[in-house]
Amino acid sequence: MANQLFQRKSHEALVEELHSDSRLRRCLGPIQLSSLGVGAIIGTGIFVLTGIAAHDSTGPALVLSFVVSGITCVFAALCYAEFASMVPVAGSAYTYAYATLGELFAWIIGWDLILEYAVASSTVAHGWSHYFQDFLGIFHANVPHVLTNAPFDYSPTTGLLSLTGTWFDFPAVAIALIITVILVKGIQESASVNAAIVSLKVSIVIFVIVVGAKYVNPANWKPFAPYGLAGISFFGHTLLGQTGKGGEPIGMLAGAALVFFAYIGFDSVSTHAEEARNPARDVPIGIITSLILCTILYIAMSAVLTGMVHYDKINIDAPVSDAFRQIGLPWAEILVSLGAVAGITSVLLVMMLSQSRIFLAMARDGLLPNFFGAVHERFRTPWKSTILTGLCVAGMGAVLPLRILADLVNIGTLLAFVIVCAAVLIMRRTHPEVHRPFRAPLGAIVPILGILCCLLLMFSLRVENWWRLFIWLGIGLVIYFSYGIRHSRITIESRQPSQAHASNAAPTLSPK
Repeated sequence: MANQLFQRKSHEALVEELHSDSRLRRCLGPIQLSSLGVGAIIGTGIFVLTGIAAHDSTGPALVLSFVVSGITCVFAALCYAEFASMVPVAGSAYTYAYATLGELFAWIIGWDLILEYAVASSTVAHGWSHYFQDFLGIFHANVPHVLTNAPFDYSPTTGLLSLTGTWFDFPAVAIALIITVILVKGIQESASVNAAIVSLKVSIVIFVIVVGAKYVNPANWKPFAPYGLAGISFFGHTLLGQTGKGGEPIGMLAGAALVFFAYIGFDSVSTHAEEARNPARDVPIGIITSLILCTILYIAMSAVLTGMVHYDKINIDAPVSDAFRQIGLPWAEILVSLGAVAGITSVLLVMMLSQSRIFLAMARDGLLPNFFGAVHERFRTPWKSTILTGLCVAGMGAVLPLRILADLVNIGTLLAFVIVCAAVLIMRRTHPEVHRPFRAPLGAIVPILGILCCLLLMFSLRVENWWRLFIWLGIGLVIYFSYGIRHSRITIESRQPSQAHASNAAPTLSPK
């Protein structure tokens, strides 16, 4: 069994998938891929988490938090780009792990990515609902109260659940189902819708930076790091920096771990490598371009936000739009709210798009039932897994208190990045002969720094996130050992030659 757990998918098998009947349509160029990356990155993170991080963990040092998170993502992005250029098929880090570390690690990372995209999509749908309701409120229109929120909420301070007096979050359900219809229709249509939304929200972000810069008061940047520049813990014990009221680490590094959510999405570009027209060139361009562009915008926007409003007066729920309200520009508040709704919409589209591609890759390998790998004859999209994803996102976004799971998205994604960086080192040693159209620079330095930086941010998260991650991975291992290991395509194909050999060695005599 040990050999089966660590058996690897050959590079030839990966390339062979590109010519199979279930191959997805190649229609995405570098601009569309970059747009998908920006669409997945700019959204809930910059429009929501900036307020929470600045108010509770960093103060004006939020700027440095974005720098640290951005540098960490650059290391991981370069490793992603190298793999995506070598193996241009659907699956992202799952596929890379299968080719380097073996089936068991591939399952772990695939299961981890399912958690990342599913919970992130649900969180984004929930955030979209609240921004949408705020936007309606500007025009004195309201959704019925019983349809505005999840029926219960979770308080991190007390650790208790409380009723909200509502039935479910109807806007979250509606946007999830609308996005599902768009995704089933086709990747070309999805990319076109995303490109239009991205143009709008990038314009709004630039507007915030340019107009908000005129209202920056340097006095608001003092003290620059009221919570310190650290914030590192080890399973609930703070090693470096201050501790918050709930026992969590606070400081610039702790803030970097929190706003890391704002960068989640650039890796989704690699999940669409199979749909790129020239993946060896276009996917690395899409990954790196989207990440660099968003990092620059994040740093500038966080500097402007903390300069417009003192960190302890930043609104946690809608920090950017409320900042313009506080300085007396209500018309700008309308524009920012509109940009936030558009931005979060495109994030949800790309997250749900990526989720179905992970299902597709795992189903192709037999680790999940064929249901998840069904490709529509006309649209050439994984329609069944897309519909299932949409229903799950709508359900979780409607009824769950997503704060209990939101941080789990960060720790799961960081684990995925650690595995990708390690896989690059392994692949270079085990398969140095494979053609690499793009290669991460500086030899082993970039992958090693990527691993260390991701681990640093993982240990800057609260201990509860580690336990939730272990529980999720435990559930995944149960599914793997009860289904995946018995239906693995590689295992079945490896047994066929030996069975055929045994049959030839001991032929059965037929009666005359």
